[in-house]
Amino acid sequence: MSDLQGMFREAWSQALLGLSAAEQEAEKVLGRIADAAGFTPEDVRRHARDFGQRLEAQRRDMERSIDEAVRRATGRLRLPSREEVAGLRQRVDELAARLDALSKEREKRAG
Repeated sequence: MSDLQGMFREAWSQALLGLSAAEQEAEKVLGRIADAAGFTPEDVRRHARDFGQRLEAQRRDMERSIDEAVRRATGRLRLPSREEVAGLRQRVDELAARLDALSKEREKRAG
């Protein structure tokens, strides 16, 4: 399971790096266009702000899409949820405590 988690973490990391690189390239292109078009500094700031907001919205959409794809992929693998694992862990702890108590009781009877 840790291999699968590592694979998802690596894919997520690569996706975020790709988005960051795209943002940086977009900033450069926007600067060149502003210079060529003769925009005022205020025009550049306004366009950059608008463009940044659209880019941020697209980034959130991409992150949601990746999150959903990971959920679907892990759902197909029938991996237990955190709650299920916690519940099983609690049951195992309870059983271990009962076994310890039974073992001590047996030792008292034998001793």
